[in-house]
Amino acid sequence: MDIANGAALPDRDTLLDWYRQMVLIREFEETCYELYEEKRITGVYLHLYSGQEAVGVGALAAIEPRDHAITSYRDHGVALARGVDPGPLMAEMMGKRSGVSGGKGGSMHLASREHNFWGGFAIVGGHLPLAAGIALEAQYSGRDDVVLCFVGDGSSNNGYFHEALNLSAVWRLPVVWLIENNLYGMGTHIVEASGQPLLHKRALAYGMRDGGRIDGQDVVAVNCALDEAVAHARSEGPVLLEALTYRYRGHGVSDRQYNVRLKDELEEWKAERDPITRLGACLEEAHPDSRPAMSALEQAARDQVLAAVKFAEESPAPDADDLVRNVYVE
Repeated sequence: MDIANGAALPDRDTLLDWYRQMVLIREFEETCYELYEEKRITGVYLHLYSGQEAVGVGALAAIEPRDHAITSYRDHGVALARGVDPGPLMAEMMGKRSGVSGGKGGSMHLASREHNFWGGFAIVGGHLPLAAGIALEAQYSGRDDVVLCFVGDGSSNNGYFHEALNLSAVWRLPVVWLIENNLYGMGTHIVEASGQPLLHKRALAYGMRDGGRIDGQDVVAVNCALDEAVAHARSEGPVLLEALTYRYRGHGVSDRQYNVRLKDELEEWKAERDPITRLGACLEEAHPDSRPAMSALEQAARDQVLAAVKFAEESPAPDADDLVRNVYVE
């Protein structure tokens, strides 16, 4: 079984739920790409999660509703895995008032207080000090909430990364720092940008637990590693670990050379390590009667995303009053 390296599998219902989330994310992201091409989603930037679904789904399954999640600008998939409704999410893509951020944030600034999902930040690494701050508040208030912070490999070389991780170690903050290493920071390969390309080893410099490198295309392996990391963070302090994954689209939709420049490598990852295909094969091997259920989930994802697009397009645009809404306390 080409998944989890022999680790015990969750039950069938759990695997099917993870499959549901992953196909929903893929359908949502690929639809966003099409809508952008049709100029129904506008703007300069749109960063898609296609190919990385197993990281978000496996990781978020390891935390509880009372815990917190925060990420950078490749955030749609993480939001969906956290349980944010696709309708308001798509409305935010289109800048509508019914969007999760009132149409003011767009693709890179998603948040949902209801889900303890705090974004969605456009500044590279800018969310890392905020993750430390959320963890500090929980610790100060005497709660054992954990903060799961997704970190791009490209942000692991900037100052925010050093400052936030160092402080989390000094104060033993309950943070799981999860690096999503998709090999390319914008267009530069990790080995050309980092003196130590095994990014999880940076944990040693900060005196925190090294959670190692995991297969980010294997949702079961991600979940197993995150279960352990979350338990450690909740009682002992921060953990840094690295998920090796791969994105199927360019850094953003404006990157027109990614599919051409990396054509062979990209096709190899899709053919041999696609996270949805691997989970599907695992399900069929462990539970041979699962194919009809999987097909139904795939159709449900298509229907759900179509409904989300309809909701977004029928939603009202912000008006002049929205310019100052939420700026001043009433």
